[in-house]
Amino acid sequence: MKVIIASDHGGVNIREEIKKLLDEMNIEYEDIGCDCGTSVDYPDYALPAAERVAKGEFDRGILICGTGIGMSIAANKVKGIRCALVHDVFSAKATREHNDSNMLAMGERVIGPGLAREIVKTWLTTEYVGGRHANRIEKISKYEETHL
Repeated sequence: MKVIIASDHGGVNIREEIKKLLDEMNIEYEDIGCDCGTSVDYPDYALPAAERVAKGEFDRGILICGTGIGMSIAANKVKGIRCALVHDVFSAKATREHNDSNMLAMGERVIGPGLAREIVKTWLTTEYVGGRHANRIEKISKYEETHL
């Protein structure tokens, strides 16, 4: 598995924790920033990460900002991206099993580093179950093909 990770200024600390977790899990990743504490614009990080997941350069992507909301909105503008905003372990598992999410967004001002690690670990290790959920994902993909 290959993961791309990005944050704006509001997610720098948790991004560093997630990188440690990825190292512990022996998961290859690329960190595309940001590397500053001053205000930056979250689309400048979310969109390039989402585009690279959509192109197949990465299997999954992880985005972190203050709330996760801005990053998830931006990422979901990219065709083929199913970015889930998650702040609990149950939702991390459900979004992989049911939605086959390929990107995860979290908020550093919402959750702490320990919970963020558990969310990411669950999200990365949970498989998509398909079945009745496959038809729903297909409907989204067909919409993207005809409307975007």
